[in-house]
Amino acid sequence: MNLQANFEQIPLKEYAERAYLDYSMYVVLDRALPFVGDGLKPVQRRIIYAMSELGLAATAKPKKSARTIGDVIGKFHPHGDSSCYEAMVLMAQPFSYRYPLVDGQGNFGSPDDPKSFAAMRYTESKLSPIAEALLGELAHGTVDWVPNFDGTLEEPSWLPARVPHVLLNGSMGIAVGMATDIPPHNLREVVAGCIHLLENPDATVADLAQHIPAPDYPTAAEIITPRKELLSIYQTGTGSLRARAVYQVEDGNIVITALPHQVSPSKILEQIAAQMRAKKLPMVEDLRDESDHENPIRLVVVPRSNRVDSAEVMQHLFATTDLEKSYRVNLNMIGLDGRPQVKDLKKILTEWLTFRTDTVTRRLTHRLGKVERRLHLLEGLHIAYLNLDEVIRIVRSEDEPKPVLMKRFKLSEEQADYILETKLRQLARLEEMKIETERNQLEEERARINVLLKSPAKLKTLIKGELQADAAKYGDERRSPLVEREVAQALDESALVASEPVTVVLSQKGWIRAAKGHDVDPEGMNYREGDGLLAAVKARTTQQIAVIDSTGRSYSTPAHTLPSARGNGDPLTGRFSPPSGASFDALTAGDNDTRLILATDFGYGFVTRFEALTGRNKAGKQIISLSEGARILQPQASADPARDRIVVVTTEGHLLMFSVAELPELDKGKGNKLIEVPKTKLTSGEERVAGIAVVAEGKGEVTLYAGQRKLTLRWNDLVEYGGNRATRGGLLPRGLRRVERIETTG
Repeated sequence: MNLQANFEQIPLKEYAERAYLDYSMYVVLDRALPFVGDGLKPVQRRIIYAMSELGLAATAKPKKSARTIGDVIGKFHPHGDSSCYEAMVLMAQPFSYRYPLVDGQGNFGSPDDPKSFAAMRYTESKLSPIAEALLGELAHGTVDWVPNFDGTLEEPSWLPARVPHVLLNGSMGIAVGMATDIPPHNLREVVAGCIHLLENPDATVADLAQHIPAPDYPTAAEIITPRKELLSIYQTGTGSLRARAVYQVEDGNIVITALPHQVSPSKILEQIAAQMRAKKLPMVEDLRDESDHENPIRLVVVPRSNRVDSAEVMQHLFATTDLEKSYRVNLNMIGLDGRPQVKDLKKILTEWLTFRTDTVTRRLTHRLGKVERRLHLLEGLHIAYLNLDEVIRIVRSEDEPKPVLMKRFKLSEEQADYILETKLRQLARLEEMKIETERNQLEEERARINVLLKSPAKLKTLIKGELQADAAKYGDERRSPLVEREVAQALDESALVASEPVTVVLSQKGWIRAAKGHDVDPEGMNYREGDGLLAAVKARTTQQIAVIDSTGRSYSTPAHTLPSARGNGDPLTGRFSPPSGASFDALTAGDNDTRLILATDFGYGFVTRFEALTGRNKAGKQIISLSEGARILQPQASADPARDRIVVVTTEGHLLMFSVAELPELDKGKGNKLIEVPKTKLTSGEERVAGIAVVAEGKGEVTLYAGQRKLTLRWNDLVEYGGNRATRGGLLPRGLRRVERIETTG
């Protein structure tokens, strides 16, 4: 015995390519993509057909879902029962399907959790009324029949849909190398588009979009995509659209009454609650779910006060939660040629109308065949009535009456059989009259069908009338209103934080924290062993704070994100990534437009806006150029650079006051010389700038600290030290010539 004859030897590469191609084609054609004719995937088609075979019409009594699924997987779809049942459940969910094809009784899930449906042994189901539009013409010779998976039964290759179901309920599926995302549409609008295309074959997609302006989801959420973009989707077959929840204000509360398609109310509540816990919704006080049977969706957002702008709150929630959702559109389906293709709106409707025309033609042809066969039989029966006595004699006297009848009256074999099978009671005169009436009616019907089959115009009129009848029977008003709106933008982070005073404290070793209020004693706070106060600034939670390291790089972070002052704070190295060996030497806070004076202890500085210090880069950005050995001084804010004065003091007791306006405003750099310090003293470290302070013209005062001694200089005292920028300044009294720091005190 030659075993080799049972094997085919091919290279592994070729086998793998062939096997994967076969698999991918199976997924594309038999699982994932709908057929343009009936808009169904094979599993959906088999479920509906199996239910019709079980007699589960809309008027019938429902049967256990397990019975239906058993028939589906046992006769037509040899796959998992759970996936098959899930496909049936989806067709029964009014929140998933725009026009449900299955009428489910029992727990078929909820908008909150579509997959929370009960097991199939607990639920019952039957077909919904609109399923008749898919099945009504099945027995009229309208479809091709193919053997089922084991060849014991036959199943339809497609269903003879009377409406463009491919657009009505849409479809989602992932195949191999392609996917489909067809949104649902309104039946009346789709039928109007079909009729317009029937009457105007040269109509453009823009013309059809006048009748089919947008998808129509099962929920009442607004479609906010502009008409121009919607038209582009229908012209190309791809794109995306946005849907937004509907809300109203009742007694100051925001009540959300409709959510976008496939958005869970519980997820929305969770998303809003998460922002509230993170203190990112200070304007919202409470959140409630008041949904019930009368109000399937009723989510209540309670503002903190009546001063809160509800529209502003909702704009933020639209941008940060699923209250506004984007849907991908990909009109990919299997066409009449059996190939998958992304089609524009006109191509879809054109192909469907071709499909419908073929279906109606097949239906009429099938009916014509039945009418002609019946007329043929009635013709033979009519001959028998005209020669009744002779027929009876032949039947009584002949051993084989059939051939005798055929020869005597020139009958066909079928006519002779029918005459012989006629019951005696049908030979009555009344029956003869009924047959004559039926014959006349059938001849009229035959003539009418022949006219329809020979006249494309009359066939179009018939299709149009049937479409209008189905639209009137099953159609309804649009649910998803079309309202053009701008895409929502989230509120700025500072607007989402309550504005509260804080004192930001930075330790010598780079640990930072924020204490509530401005009446805080930073020096009296607890510090880690070996650590102490470096700098403290008064800020608000809505502001940013900035720190500058020993290399002149600036880093920023929101003040409200800083840890509480109850502990020792967090190390700045956990937030930022400074250069190796760098230390954090300066701290400041403010709004973007706050003017700051940045200076070094080498006596150089410039004015900059606080915004120049901020950025999202963890590595910071270079803000001030430092000479070798120079250190950054604590920045000082200037409310009015044109009128403010800057006071500069050196460690040797030289003090100079000049106008802030004499300094350049830069985004970064070294700046200009503030006060004259001999270069030899700078390089030796003998004299440096001890600090700077900003005072308002005519009313400022500063306090100088030198060891245990301190000196407060009021405006009249400071005037004596006034001069031009970059001069040596005046000399302080002898006991205060070792100045350590300077503070603005008035």
